[in-house]
Amino acid sequence: MPATPLARLVRGSGPGLLLAHGAGGSARDNWGPLLPHLATHRTVVAPDYPGSGDSPYEPGEPTLDELADRLVATADEEGLDTFDLAGYSLGAAVAVRIATRHPGRVRSLLLLAGLAGGSVRMSTLAELFADLADRPEALVPLMLGTAFGRTWLDALPAEQLARLRDQLKSPQPEGFRQQFRLAARADVRAELPSVVVPSLVVSTVEDTLVLPSQHRLAADLIPGARLAELPSGHQPVVEALPELRDVLLEFLKR
Repeated sequence: MPATPLARLVRGSGPGLLLAHGAGGSARDNWGPLLPHLATHRTVVAPDYPGSGDSPYEPGEPTLDELADRLVATADEEGLDTFDLAGYSLGAAVAVRIATRHPGRVRSLLLLAGLAGGSVRMSTLAELFADLADRPEALVPLMLGTAFGRTWLDALPAEQLARLRDQLKSPQPEGFRQQFRLAARADVRAELPSVVVPSLVVSTVEDTLVLPSQHRLAADLIPGARLAELPSGHQPVVEALPELRDVLLEFLKR
């Protein structure tokens, strides 16, 4: 039986740009503030994984292959023969799998705060996120301690910090556990040397969830990849939006 089409955000016109979001996020959560800027240059297609955003939950354990194929199918449904491709966090591993599983479709690749694999620390944290999905009293402190950069978090006024805590207490999407379990086992290190398109790796230098060593590993293994650094933790769309916007637009213009 064919897979149910993924919900997606589509904005703009011009050459295609396919976006892959992170574990526990959605197209709107991880890319939303950037969409107006990106849509001035590209037809932006940002799918939601099953159980995220507007895509219904599906039982089972998703794989990188499945997510890669379904994102490409979404691009097909929107009429994109080729596309630039950007992936955030877990979405970076999905993007690498797309680039190597669907050669000829991807024009360029951007990996943002991306996991490459092989980190016991990262896998342990991802499993812990999955285990605590229904326990906000434990999950919220973990998210505060790992998902945001120290500089940004320490500078947050008390009332904004309180609002952030309340926002983090919101129920997690149904696919939260699945996606973090996938993040725990995802490993694309062996594929990185096979990426043959122009590539930019954006490292969030205060990241304590997916450490900068993971970002640098990807930059080292992808032939000819450039490395850019952002003064941010794992949430650059929240912590460093202007800088992130400029990096993405500069890359696309190249």
